[in-house]
Amino acid sequence: MLTTTMTREDRYYAVTASPVGDLLVVGDGEAVTGIGFLGRAAPRPGWRADDAPVAAALDQLAAYFAGERRDFDLPLAPAGTAFQQRVWDALVAIPYGVTTTYGELADRIGHAGSARAVGAANGANPLAIVVPCHRVVGADGTLTGYAGGLDAKATLLALEGVTGSRR
Repeated sequence: MLTTTMTREDRYYAVTASPVGDLLVVGDGEAVTGIGFLGRAAPRPGWRADDAPVAAALDQLAAYFAGERRDFDLPLAPAGTAFQQRVWDALVAIPYGVTTTYGELADRIGHAGSARAVGAANGANPLAIVVPCHRVVGADGTLTGYAGGLDAKATLLALEGVTGSRR
């Protein structure tokens, strides 16, 4: 389950290269608070460039991209509404190499018929890759919306051995 309260205002960040582009990894010294695609995400004034507070996330992301890690074991503290938190918790439960649809995800969290609301929460996910919103596809199996772009989504799914999703 994701931690919902942030106890520190300090933010530390690092930028790391990946097969889907440079990623901005942000933490508060105790938990990872954000992972975003550089260009769509940027350090804010007052944040400090420092790899050490986010070193575990950097190491686990590198292992994931090298095909050596399927799950992440990090303290996470994304900011979001209660509904968003429920969606993000459900995303974490999607196994490596498996996709689901927005409608199926809505059903899983007890909000049948709320695929659009689930899609909006999915799009607001502040922890790309670690909270695997890339594993959610359209009802017909097509790749739909992703903060890093559909090519990045396709790359992540291919890394996980998913075939058959169409763009």
